[in-house]
Amino acid sequence: MAEGVLVVTTRTRVVDMPGGDFRMGNEIEAYPFDGEGPVRPVRLSPFSISTTAVSNAEFARFVDATQHLTLAEREGWSFVFAGHLPNDFEETRGVVGAEWWRQVYGADWCHPEGPHSDLSERASHPVVHVSWFDAIAYADWAGGQLPTEAQWECAARGGLNQKRLPWGDNNQPDGKDTYRFNIFTGTFWHDDNAADGWAGTCPVDEFPPNDFGLYNCSGNVWEWTADWFTASHGLGDSQEPLVDPTGPALGTNRVLKGGSFLCHDSYCHRYRLAARTSSTPDSTTSHQGFRILGPR
Repeated sequence: MAEGVLVVTTRTRVVDMPGGDFRMGNEIEAYPFDGEGPVRPVRLSPFSISTTAVSNAEFARFVDATQHLTLAEREGWSFVFAGHLPNDFEETRGVVGAEWWRQVYGADWCHPEGPHSDLSERASHPVVHVSWFDAIAYADWAGGQLPTEAQWECAARGGLNQKRLPWGDNNQPDGKDTYRFNIFTGTFWHDDNAADGWAGTCPVDEFPPNDFGLYNCSGNVWEWTADWFTASHGLGDSQEPLVDPTGPALGTNRVLKGGSFLCHDSYCHRYRLAARTSSTPDSTTSHQGFRILGPR
């Protein structure tokens, strides 16, 4: 365990958060069934969180130390974005209604697009094709845990009250040709023109951090949280802050935050800080990763 703690404190760059009050959620631009709203006061105890998502290099050290086999490796396949497969790739099954997701045999964390791919030049990119269970296993080894949704959103906001993004409300405050995050640019889903500099994932610290020092809280990869998903927050008429909320006790899906390199305004603008999605804890895809809480 000592080696794992060393990875958290020196490699993953943990930042201490003082806790306190913030306003969580969103009632503007929200997708009706996502449960972003209502905006609600939350009070958090102090916590520490990694400034970046866990990288391939960090996950590789965990695998070397524990011989952990991810769920995708055990199952023998994972979901890959079709736009990243070669034109001559073999026929694969797609997801009905989201045909850009393909079932690729041999896709896993160290083969992000399938057996023909590897992690060459991607050591600093976020690990993907990891299930919630894989994320929990890494966090346990590293002496940490997954953040709650409230902890994740508070840290991602960087102290900005009710802003859409880690730096404010404008997607491109520095001009139309300058990006501060890794999202889908071009025509979804057939043409990612990489105007933001990347088609697919980018390094975990590629863009400027927020005011708390956290990188890529919008775009790049969706990040697992500890919470079960619910779209109903059961606040009633109380205006008292929710203290260290952890979500419902039971559920079928876990909450993910942050959006990914596939978020595009024509289809999904869930790169916003209050936005959320969910997936079964055994799901694995080429745009899901995680960051962790560190020991204080």
